[in-house]
Formats: sequence, structure tokens, C-alpha cells
Amino acid sequence: MTAPGTGAAAPSGPGRGPGGRAGRRRDQLIAYGWLVLVWNLLWGDFSWGNLLGGLLVAAAVLVFFPLPPVTFCGRLRLRGVLVFGGWFVVELVRASAHVARIAVQPGFTPRSAIIAVRLRVPTDLNLALTAEVLSLVPGTLIVEVDRDHGTLYVHVLDVRGPADLAASRDRIRAVERRIVAAVGSDAELRRVRSDRVDKEFS
Repeated sequence: MTAPGTGAAAPSGPGRGPGGRAGRRRDQLIAYGWLVLVWNLLWGDFSWGNLLGGLLVAAAVLVFFPLPPVTFCGRLRLRGVLVFGGWFVVELVRASAHVARIAVQPGFTPRSAIIAVRLRVPTDLNLALTAEVLSLVPGTLIVEVDRDHGTLYVHVLDVRGPADLAASRDRIRAVERRIVAAVGSDAELRRVRSDRVDKEFS
């Protein structure tokens, strides 16, 4: 049985499903870690104060606003995590410089657009991670998430024509591919890689 919109098997009873209670605790720890990381990224400074604040805020979120059960079926790949981290730093610098140039360019009024991008791995976890990363990069903002269809609606800045729209979609799918390469399952990784090959040879 498959849970609607998750792409993952639904538990057949209390405490069952992949990993049972132990798996649920592991998923909560992963969610806790991600919340702490996002808190520090939003502040833009990894300090002891921000770390402590993130630990407290993440704990409060999980206690008072419990997240729906999202099972982590992938695996952590050190090489993929390092590649993603390096790309993310470079992308932050590049996007920040681009937005700064637009802000100081005299007489220039940038055009923006909202594009719909359907992810190739439409699980709740992949939707959340991809949306978080895009929201942290200057120039892109998540407007809406269609969980049922695995689609993100993204506001993008400085769109000058159809080519820019296509390039923005490619960048968003590249974000998804890097996330899956870092924490996705083997099947998910094959899916995003095969879609990339099909697109290159189509």
C-alpha cells in the first residue's frame, strides 16, 4: 500500500512500517538535525548562540507542531554531501552577486516569473529538501507546493525570455539531482540520472 503523495509504503499499523518505532525515532532525529541546520543558515552565522537557539527552536517545533511521518528510505553518501556542500556555497555567492548587481544597476527593472517544476522524485522528504534549498538561494522563492503532483511553484528573478525560464527549470532539477545524489536511495538516484540522460539525447 502506498501513501498518497509520498511515494513510500504506508505503515500497516501503529509502530509498523520501515524500521517501526526505531525508524520513526531515526526520522525525527534527522528532521531535528535539518531544522537546526536551516535555523543557522537563515541567520547566516554558525555561532554557539545560533546553535543553541536552533536546538531549542527545533525541539519546540517537533513538540508543538509535530511533522507528519516521513520515512527516510535513502542513504547518506559522503561524496554526494561534499559535492552538494561545495556547489551550495558557490551558488550562494553567485546568486548573491547577481541580485546585488540588479539592485545597484541604474534604471533597470527586472522581470520575474512563477514557474511550475515537477520533481522526478515526488516524495515528501525530497519536496521539503528541494524547497528549503531553493528558498535559501537569493533570487528564488517557493510560492506553493503541490504535494499530490510533486510540483514546486517557484518565483524566479530576472527573466528576460523563454530561454531564461528553461534555464531556471534546469537549475531547479539540478538542485534536486544533487540532493538525491547526497541522501537519496539507489532507485531515486537512477531515476534522476536516467531522466538527465534522456533529456540530453532527446
